[in-house]
Amino acid sequence: MDKKVELLFVLLIGTIFLHATADPVEDKQALLDFLHNISHSNSIKWNDNSSVCKNWTGVICSEDQSRIIELHLPGAALHGPIPPNTLSRLSALQVLSLRLNSLTGPFPSDFSKLENLTSLYLQFNNFSGPLPLDFSPWKNLTVMNLSNNAFSGKIPSSISSLTHLTVLNLANNSLSGNVPQSLQRFPGWAFSGNGLSSQWALPPALPVQPPNAQPRKKTNLGEPAILGIVIGGCVLGFVVIAIVMIICCTNKEGENGPVEKPQKKKEIFSNKGVSEKHDKNNRLSFFEGSNLAFDLEDLLRASAEVLGKGTFGTTYKAALEDATTVVVKRLKEVSVGKKEFEQQMEIVGSIRHENIAALRAYYYSKDEKLVVYDYYEQGSASSLLHAKRGEGRTPLDWETRLRIAIGAARGIAHIHTQNGGKLVHGNIKASNIFLNSQGYGCVCDIGLATLMSPMPPPAARAGGYRSPEVTDTRKSSHASDVYSFGVLILELLTGKSPIHTTGGEEVIHLVRWVNSVVREEWTAEVFDVELLRYPNIEEEMVEMLQIGMSCVARMPEQRPSMPDVVKRVEEIRQVNTGNPPSSSGISTPVLTPPPPTAEIGSSSQPQ
Repeated sequence: MDKKVELLFVLLIGTIFLHATADPVEDKQALLDFLHNISHSNSIKWNDNSSVCKNWTGVICSEDQSRIIELHLPGAALHGPIPPNTLSRLSALQVLSLRLNSLTGPFPSDFSKLENLTSLYLQFNNFSGPLPLDFSPWKNLTVMNLSNNAFSGKIPSSISSLTHLTVLNLANNSLSGNVPQSLQRFPGWAFSGNGLSSQWALPPALPVQPPNAQPRKKTNLGEPAILGIVIGGCVLGFVVIAIVMIICCTNKEGENGPVEKPQKKKEIFSNKGVSEKHDKNNRLSFFEGSNLAFDLEDLLRASAEVLGKGTFGTTYKAALEDATTVVVKRLKEVSVGKKEFEQQMEIVGSIRHENIAALRAYYYSKDEKLVVYDYYEQGSASSLLHAKRGEGRTPLDWETRLRIAIGAARGIAHIHTQNGGKLVHGNIKASNIFLNSQGYGCVCDIGLATLMSPMPPPAARAGGYRSPEVTDTRKSSHASDVYSFGVLILELLTGKSPIHTTGGEEVIHLVRWVNSVVREEWTAEVFDVELLRYPNIEEEMVEMLQIGMSCVARMPEQRPSMPDVVKRVEEIRQVNTGNPPSSSGISTPVLTPPPPTAEIGSSSQPQ
């Protein structure tokens, strides 16, 4: 009896384990059937051998991973009609987003099987024909956006049966007839751009005389009265036109309704002219493994805080409507065509490394070029180093600076192994090094230098990171990357910007200054005063200084390679850590916090 109980227990545990680890097989096959029967972009790389819940682009599963509950494929270059009996088999689906594609044909009749849908986004496609007469199968819908298609016929009154529906957008189709009375609770912009009754699109008309009103006695009008009527009519006409224009301007539809005003000190991409200029045939291109689910329209509506303006463009922190936060860089002076731009993006977008900020998406049109990265809450090395100094500032300790250097070195070394060893960063600087959740440096803005118009040498070296031999930013090399990393090391050690001014407004070049101080054997004078509070680190700082000095050697052939730099930086601490090893196979040092010391008031002065 005990053996039977044991066997049953083993079978039960095995069943639970299989249930917890297995993919939703039927849902997975439905997606594969969909993909195999529709034209699509290469950005959708669903591998039959990988986990649909963990690795497939745009797919979100239930907590127990037994069913697919969300599918997001915005701007995936899907062409043609939706293959029947594919997506309709995802019976647990709650959110379906196929926005900004080139889907054609009628509204899929088999979508009636998707009874759990709460959000449906089909806008900016080429669907045509009448809308379904019966919307009752989708009784759970809260959001439905079918705008910017070619749907025709009347608006079905059955939509009013969707009692949970809070957002409806049918704008810019070919719908005709009247808006059902029950749907007039939705704003006018939700129905604009159709052939619907004009009474719904325009402000309420001026009241007319009821048919049973008593006729007034005829009277002759003198010239003043006629003149008054003419002037009054003109004024009234201008008022009506102004009202219509205001409504048209303020009621431009977004995905879920009118665009909210941004907070102060925020910038909206559309204010810069992006939304007016972007080509609808050019969509955001996402890379495999990205779980981001938004399209260009979402990005253009996002409130965007300027993080910085650099050599290659302006960087924004963009907060999307679904609470997703990303970093968007608007590139300027891109000198290459679309094909070359996309080829470079494909190379960069394929890189996955813990110390490299992954490129998640890009956009290319004649007037705008955007790249999208993950947002790092810890900020950049530049912001942490050079935030306002003085009383009240939290000093950047040696442990954090060492982690930044180790992470950045590993990331750059990995970059140099990509594309057959031909890939170069070309723009390494503190503002392009972000801190991950463990505090290690992550390299951003990979490979953009080759896409930009050349800059005059003085401008190219204005930031103090460019090596002496670089006269054309498009021709950076591994050696010039090493030089830039060396400047970053010196910046971490000194707390000074690569080019800064003294109290007397004398311009100081960091590399020259460090060389002169070391030459006079005043090495201790180099280090940031904020680091002097930490005991037992001077030897490590001197070792790091030696590495930095070797990296900024004037002659490129005298500089070490990045794998050598990684090895030397990691050897500063000889103890293993739980952080995964670098690409060179060298273990990572443990970065233990300094021994407790009495709190010392900051003696540093603003630099």
